[in-house]
Amino acid sequence: MSTKDDFVCLITGASSGIGRAAALKLAEEGARLILVNRSEERGEDARREIIEQSDNEEVQLFPTDLARQREVRELARIVRSRYDRLDVLINNAGVYLEEGTLTEDGIEKTFAVNHLSHFLLTNLLLDLIKESAPARIINVSSNAHRGVDEIDEDSLRGPPYNGLKAYAQSKLANVLFTCALANRLEGTGVTANAVNPGMVASGFWKNKSNILGRVMQFFQPFMADADESGEALRYLAVSPEFDDVSGKYFDKKSEADPSSACRVGANASRLWELSEEMTGLA
Repeated sequence: MSTKDDFVCLITGASSGIGRAAALKLAEEGARLILVNRSEERGEDARREIIEQSDNEEVQLFPTDLARQREVRELARIVRSRYDRLDVLINNAGVYLEEGTLTEDGIEKTFAVNHLSHFLLTNLLLDLIKESAPARIINVSSNAHRGVDEIDEDSLRGPPYNGLKAYAQSKLANVLFTCALANRLEGTGVTANAVNPGMVASGFWKNKSNILGRVMQFFQPFMADADESGEALRYLAVSPEFDDVSGKYFDKKSEADPSSACRVGANASRLWELSEEMTGLA
């Protein structure tokens, strides 16, 4: 796949870090970009900078709080009404929370943002993506998915809360979702892959006061630049090398083995059923 005059790419979490870096690279290739970000102010700053640096005016921002399913549904409605194609969907937005929080939908927020929002958005846009085939869906996960062996369903509705476990199982969900989605997309011309962008020096761990947060802040100077990981997303999004590659897990640009939990079909099937129930798609 290569960018075309009408090539459209949607990226969530596009105002900073990996998402912003990937957006800039795709804009420089001439893609029409849909940026999704919770903060309108930060999103608009990113949009203006991407336009200035890429000389590409086709960059639109749709502020959306992905923790709210009603806003995800509205985002999908707007995209379907304004665009006649969607070539690449990059589900990149993510959070790490020290304290347990429930969304207005009654769901643990880390899981709601990192997995359910993207599950819902992808399914609501799937017809448009299929109509645009060949097309690609990229789910940004993390090697943190190796920290848990299953999705603890009881933890998704309330306490007790463990920030590390919540984050790890949301990243496991990203990979399991990718596997299940790829199976459902066989023969459609649409591929789905998951990627670990690596440890990136960004604002993700800023103001995190727990032990992990302090450790991650200490190691910031030794982490990869967001530009490197953004390039990995761009490469997976447009390189012809991945035209027929689907259902895989990548460590940046290289295919890697996910955890053993990701290779259990029953885990992916159960997550899909649970996600349908929690988003009202069942």
